Amino acid sequence: MKTVYLDNNATTQLAPEVIEAMMPYLSDFFGNPSSMHSFGGQVAAKVREAREQCAALIGCSPDEIIFTSCGTESDNAAIRSALTVQPEKRHIVTSRVEHPAVRALCADLATRGYRVTELPVDASGHLDMDQYRESLTPDTAVVSLMWANNETGVIFPVEKAAELARERGILFHTDAVQAVGKIPIDLRANAIDMLSISGHKLHAPKGIGILYVRKGTRFSPFLIGGHQEKGRRGGTENTPGIIALGKACELAAQHMEDENTRVKQLRDHLESELLRLIPNSRVNGDAVARLPNTSNISFEFVEGESILLMLNEYGICASSGSACTSGSLQPSHVLRAMGVPFTMAHGSIRFSLSIYNTREEIDFVIEKLPPIIETLRRLSPYWTAGDQVCTAQ
Repeated sequence: MKTVYLDNNATTQLAPEVIEAMMPYLSDFFGNPSSMHSFGGQVAAKVREAREQCAALIGCSPDEIIFTSCGTESDNAAIRSALTVQPEKRHIVTSRVEHPAVRALCADLATRGYRVTELPVDASGHLDMDQYRESLTPDTAVVSLMWANNETGVIFPVEKAAELARERGILFHTDAVQAVGKIPIDLRANAIDMLSISGHKLHAPKGIGILYVRKGTRFSPFLIGGHQEKGRRGGTENTPGIIALGKACELAAQHMEDENTRVKQLRDHLESELLRLIPNSRVNGDAVARLPNTSNISFEFVEGESILLMLNEYGICASSGSACTSGSLQPSHVLRAMGVPFTMAHGSIRFSLSIYNTREEIDFVIEKLPPIIETLRRLSPYWTAGDQVCTAQ
């Protein structure tokens, strides 16, 4: 059975070119890039090349790139550093729809005496920028707002938010894990101080990430050890992962137009057909200010987990929300923050596409999903099948 993979916001397949680039550094070229001999030196040269490739994708200097293990480490390193270098400040500003890597950290910091402001969002998933502006105080150490939401794809105006933070002398961090490679980013043209990237979201392997730290930004290392990453992150470099991420960033720059044209058209086709064929369904999130690959659709009075299980029987892979919270039976915190009705939020499915998806795959989903929803609704005590109207009982 063919797999139709539409869960790319959870993780992506490795690009063949990425595998080809990293394989020699898992076998023949195994030297430590910190070693003095030429065998390690040739690996160090390849790491420098990868650093340049990553910097080119986001418009920054290679020296501003710190390689980490993942997006979660990058988020933690950024926020904890901002608090460490400003011990007199005890306030953090974030949003109610952040990834658990930020949200759970802020919740933990709140138990340790920090004051956390979680900004609400509206029904489309957007921030109130006036409310954001008012949340910034002389005690604010750092703002951490995601560039694009991992569940709905809604894009935050982080460049404007960073500018407002800079005007008040506040450090600004963005979790750009979902945005990088899908929308253009030029860090030379904005006020963002720190930015997080995760390699496995853009066709590199798991276990490699980036924290961008703007030159001149005070920074306290999260991992303290050797001199690696210019003393900003101790530990022997994950050289195969770094080289793979460099190649993935190079490919992402080449494929960005495809992401924003063909992939977006596939997503729009999926949405329009499912909404046409399935009554009592809705797309969650802004129709325009959204990642080109992401669609979050709610089907009223059915359970998302049941939908996923039945899709899985056809080899279709999707998600009911963030992979980091998929073990929870509670509705998505993102959809709850947006005010999505409970009966809709429980039946929410996230489809996230990539450059490897085809029109044939999307048409296959359009063929299989409406009967699945019809079958599940017949089992629901809240669905009146005769006239295709949902009624709460």
